Amino acid sequence: MTASAPISSVSAGSAEDQAKALLSDRCAICHGENGDGHGVASASLVPPPKDFHNREWQKSVTDKTLTTAIVQGGPAVGLSPAMPGNPDLVNSPDVVAAIVKQIRAWGK
Repeated sequence: MTASAPISSVSAGSAEDQAKALLSDRCAICHGENGDGHGVASASLVPPPKDFHNREWQKSVTDKTLTTAIVQGGPAVGLSPAMPGNPDLVNSPDVVAAIVKQIRAWGK
């Protein structure tokens, strides 16, 4: 996940539409377009990005932890320092919730 594009660069739309765009623009490079942890940059990352399809991992993490990781980055929740935060999303809880919802959907 990279925090290179400010949320204002995402076209106006529903929180779900904005979440999909952000997942593709920022998260997919590491986590993959389908959330499997096999994005184009994943091979060089230690530890590797999370596979959001992993049901055991899904059970082990709360929505609050995911929200914090998305906004503040991996180190904020004891995860990889390679995962940057997205501080521009701090005032967009509906968009962050839609990202969490998509991550959860991959685990079903």
